[in-house]
Amino acid sequence: MTLEEGMLLAIYLFILLLIALRFLEVEKGKVIRRFGIGKAMTIGNRQVQEDEYGICQGSEGFLAVLADGMGKNYGGKVSAKITVDTLKNLFAYYQASENPSYFFRKAFHKANADILDKLDDGRGGASVGVVLIKDSHLYYAAVGNVKIAVYRNGSLVPVSTGHTIDVLVEDRFIEGAITREEALKMLENKRLYNYLGQDGFQDIEFFDTPIRLKEKDIVVLMSDGLYEGMDWKTIEEILAGKKKCQQKAYDIIEVINAGNQKEKDNASIVLVEGFV
Repeated sequence: MTLEEGMLLAIYLFILLLIALRFLEVEKGKVIRRFGIGKAMTIGNRQVQEDEYGICQGSEGFLAVLADGMGKNYGGKVSAKITVDTLKNLFAYYQASENPSYFFRKAFHKANADILDKLDDGRGGASVGVVLIKDSHLYYAAVGNVKIAVYRNGSLVPVSTGHTIDVLVEDRFIEGAITREEALKMLENKRLYNYLGQDGFQDIEFFDTPIRLKEKDIVVLMSDGLYEGMDWKTIEEILAGKKKCQQKAYDIIEVINAGNQKEKDNASIVLVEGFV
């Protein structure tokens, strides 16, 4: 056997091995879905980067989390890192995909407790958005103002609403709890009323029913510094391109950096595109 023939045989055997492993995964019902990932951030003109993101993947599912910290003396940076680390650790430890609602509640309350253990109440906090994908279904949870959306067929559709005062006012006005005049006075206030890192931490916003993802869908997580720093249409135009997710994330951040806003917040984005 010549050297060339030996190399061809080795390649052939390697391909057969990959096919066999793939077949075994299908038989066990645990095909590992592959994902295109994009993640990027900019510090803006702030002194500290307080955004943090993290990604985990296993045979049972895929997790992406984005935390936007806030606080003084690095309190926001510490809070965001604690949040991401806690979610990633619990995802690896628990079978999160078996009961996503329980996992989200457990992880968010654990992260809140961990922040308070590290920092005094009021010194730091974090908004957070997290998505869990299993078998082409999207489960999500959020607290604060990190936005979760799905890009499909040219449109970027938000799936989370957020925990800012203006959102709360709108909900209460619809419920009839406040008058129109009271609502108008409060609507300009976009401060957070719920976030991780406070004794009064409330419940989280999470999915009613999982979202069935389609081929070429892109799941998007954005900090407020991003979606308030550029046009929604521009984000959609970049996502519509044929570039890979990582380059799309870089291109979006470049638009933020090139903007002429006087005050530029930290801005971060995570993109997740799944395919088998």
